[in-house]
Amino acid sequence: MKKIFLTVLIFLLGVPLFAQDAAKKIDDLVSTYNEYGYFDGSLLVSDKGSVVLKKGYGMANIEWNIPNTPDTKFRLGSITKQFTSMLIMQLVEKGKINLDGKITDYLPYYRKDTGDRITIHMLLTHTSGIPSYTSQPDFGKTSRMYYKPDDFIKEKCSGDLEFEPGSKIEYDNSGYFILGAIIEHVTGMSYEEALKENILGPLGMKNTGYDHPERIIPKRASGYDRRAGNFKNTEFIDMSLPYAAGALYSTVEDLLVWDKALQTDKLLSPELKKKMFHGYMKMGDMYYGYGWMIGKKIHGRDSLGVIVHGGGINGFNTLNLMIPEAGQYVILFSNAGGAPLEKMADQIIDILEGKKVFEPRKSLVLTMRRTLDNEGIESAIAKFKELKDKKDEYAFDEGELNLLGYDLLQEGKTEYALEIFKLNTQEFPKSANAYDSYGEALLKKGLKEDAEKNYRKSLELNPGNENAIKVLKEMGAADIKTSEVSLTEEELKAYAGTYQLAPTFSITVTVEGNRIFGQGSGQPRFELFAASPDKFYLKVVNAQISFQRKDGKVTGMVLFQNRHELPGKKIE
Repeated sequence: MKKIFLTVLIFLLGVPLFAQDAAKKIDDLVSTYNEYGYFDGSLLVSDKGSVVLKKGYGMANIEWNIPNTPDTKFRLGSITKQFTSMLIMQLVEKGKINLDGKITDYLPYYRKDTGDRITIHMLLTHTSGIPSYTSQPDFGKTSRMYYKPDDFIKEKCSGDLEFEPGSKIEYDNSGYFILGAIIEHVTGMSYEEALKENILGPLGMKNTGYDHPERIIPKRASGYDRRAGNFKNTEFIDMSLPYAAGALYSTVEDLLVWDKALQTDKLLSPELKKKMFHGYMKMGDMYYGYGWMIGKKIHGRDSLGVIVHGGGINGFNTLNLMIPEAGQYVILFSNAGGAPLEKMADQIIDILEGKKVFEPRKSLVLTMRRTLDNEGIESAIAKFKELKDKKDEYAFDEGELNLLGYDLLQEGKTEYALEIFKLNTQEFPKSANAYDSYGEALLKKGLKEDAEKNYRKSLELNPGNENAIKVLKEMGAADIKTSEVSLTEEELKAYAGTYQLAPTFSITVTVEGNRIFGQGSGQPRFELFAASPDKFYLKVVNAQISFQRKDGKVTGMVLFQNRHELPGKKIE
């Protein structure tokens, strides 16, 4: 009897002991991310019906020294799209919206030549061809202004199409903005009211809502941009612009309520939920459903379905990941933008599965900044050179060094900034942006001859660098080479295809007329510009692509970005 009792006791204690062990490992991992300056926010991890860990890290408000907690409210960014798609599907279930219905069926004012061709399904799946308003050149200025939904759609979401509706996928905030307006026109309620009545109220989600900056919202986190170890208040954005594509706030606890409700029929019928969670078109290494990314993850011996979506908005980034078959949920919110949430979530799932995970590497630029503040620039440079080759312990990239240089410029420490920018050109000699930034600092110092040399070098590496062209012209420089290599459509078609750069990352290259585009896994599409045959560069970010040939046929590429060279084999 005693032996039986002991066996039962050990069995009963096994689950909580494992959960405690997993909780500690997850806490240790996330605490390290926080300590190394990568993550400030809140998380919740649930496994097989039990919350393994819910905790806050870092500060919700730095000025008042208020810590993040599990009930801190964060802006969700594009996680909002999950709620918008649910509202649409509920209206489909009520017979008020047809997935094959056109924009103009619900918004009569929308331009007919495009609106008559774009369906609700296309808006939900980012296949409409409508340009995303967040990619427009004037979005920075526009984002500070208030708009009524219909007015904004007429002005910013009614442009000429980028591709034939339904022919391809390109992440698009305009589509979900339009869906919000359709919800309002069909229900006769505001988007916020429809959300409360049909989702938040029925689920008791009292800590979730539409974020209004002017309202007093208890326990709302402030948003920050992290710059080389320092924090800055993020740029203001009027929340009428994210709207149905990204304007909600929530807590990690409330979002778990939402995730678990999705596993029931409380909000939507099984038939329509199946449509919502179906992957319609490939986006990177996953498929896009209605407001969700759908994919697979090796989970023990099985490959289980992963349902996930992230969000990013000024000062915040978020992730909501579900593996329903395993009963696992990982919710991560950051109020210091740019946290590596996907990597963190993967590691957390691995911990739940008993796998070994490795701690993140320290930020070398953060270490450098601390040395600079305490011991000066010479010691900081020496520290950098001492540690940069310890790749198992420290990580750094061009962008971090560049931000440190600009921080020092803004602080009036021009001499320090010059040393940092110079170091960046030495570490990243193929970076047009590094030379551009160094030229800017030299010009500010009054060293025009050296500034011109660096701007010219930047232009040599990136002939499309409009800033370098503009500054050189203002300086009166002669013989400015601004031309780009022109390739025919037939020549460009040789590069079309998919290139596998990593197990979970590929770049798909497409050609439209005499223009060529690339799209990385889970990323927006970007245009490529030819510097020479087989060598291309990007204007939206500092990166270059070199295509490789064998016997005259394109067989692969190499992506040059942030000091890394990533080779990729052409697989399609």
